[in-house]
Amino acid sequence: MSERFSVGDRVRVRRAYPPGHVRAPHFTRGKVGEVQAIAGSYRNPEQLAYGITDAERLPLYRVIFRQSDLWSNYEGGPKDTTVVDFYENWLDPA
Repeated sequence: MSERFSVGDRVRVRRAYPPGHVRAPHFTRGKVGEVQAIAGSYRNPEQLAYGITDAERLPLYRVIFRQSDLWSNYEGGPKDTTVVDFYENWLDPA
């Protein structure tokens, strides 16, 4: 499977709140970050959690966020960051 995004691309985490087992932390949804690395392609864990053994393979991206973009009341340094891994189905172009 080819990746939709490349290192350096700005991406927005989908603002979705589906029921069940999901792999995108609430505090990142709707936020914009930058693809730092592509970690490979793996079976979709959201499908695997429900016993779908032939789950589709999705690229996994390492995305870096500025802390101040994640937390409106963040009082730390302006260069502080957080890195989170996301499967492609959770990301849109920013």
